[in-house]
Amino acid sequence: MNPLPRLLITMGDVAGIGPEIIVRAWPELVKLCRPVVVGDLSWLQKSLALVGSPARVEPATHPGERESTATTIVCLQASKQDLSQVTTGQVSAAAGRAAYDFLCAAIDLTLRAEADGIVTAPLHKEGLRAAGLPYPGHTEILAERTGTRQFGMMLYCDGLGVMHVTLHMALRDVFRHLSTEAVLEKIRLLAKLLARLLGRAPRLGVAGLNPHASDGGLFGDEEAKIIEPAVAAARAEKIAVSGPWPVDTLFVRARRGEFDGIVAMYHDQGHIAFKLFGGLRAVNISVGLPLVRTSVAHGTAYDIAGQGVADPTSLIEATRVAAKLASDREDSPPR
Repeated sequence: MNPLPRLLITMGDVAGIGPEIIVRAWPELVKLCRPVVVGDLSWLQKSLALVGSPARVEPATHPGERESTATTIVCLQASKQDLSQVTTGQVSAAAGRAAYDFLCAAIDLTLRAEADGIVTAPLHKEGLRAAGLPYPGHTEILAERTGTRQFGMMLYCDGLGVMHVTLHMALRDVFRHLSTEAVLEKIRLLAKLLARLLGRAPRLGVAGLNPHASDGGLFGDEEAKIIEPAVAAARAEKIAVSGPWPVDTLFVRARRGEFDGIVAMYHDQGHIAFKLFGGLRAVNISVGLPLVRTSVAHGTAYDIAGQGVADPTSLIEATRVAAKLASDREDSPPR
């Protein structure tokens, strides 16, 4: 019997709740995988003290050096940034750069087959910007560092997945980034990943862009000119997909069990409805990468960081999904 997959848990922005949710989730994480933190030892120790955990931090130089237990957190010190002056709950260039370093180290280790996947705690986009890093989030860093051109972000919970055609951009920019090719690419990516998670061919619904999916052209022509041709092309490839549907009814139908996956046209169209549905059980999954990566589906929560009240549910669920995906990979040998 193969051992549990080895997953790298990146700490994210240390000024946020990342370190805290890691230590809170730890007793559950070791049941799901062989976790190794990629982050900062001192901030892990601070968080253990914050939540009153009896666990201890053990440094390591590579993922397979020692195994974690419920009371032992193995951590790779993955950044040379001085984080001693970082203030909890405040944007910091040092914390932004360190979060980037943690992620890059985890990516490189996973690509070298020293781990089976990555689970990320949240980073802060303003922290990245303060550090001079031109990325809107994890997904774009992962795509660049792995050399991936066709990728996407999916939110997942209780058997329902939502993928976005456009992601981190101003709403005014969405229209020029939508194309039949872009919509078709996301339909394909969503169908492939959901098939792995569900063990069968998924049923997909594609959202319209305009109110009421344009009501036959009364409110725009993007449905007819862009989205409908993508749906037709996907159906010709034997993907079980339909649409474009009015998004206000599409999520209701999906929650009733009519669809396993939804393709949303832009960030808030998918995020708002899905997070109302999934809450803290929602998981962020990067799709199309040559490695497994999942994440919490929430931010750094600067407003509650350092108070000892952060909920680790999303991190636990993200680890559960990553462990399933890593274990199901045919090319993933035991480590």
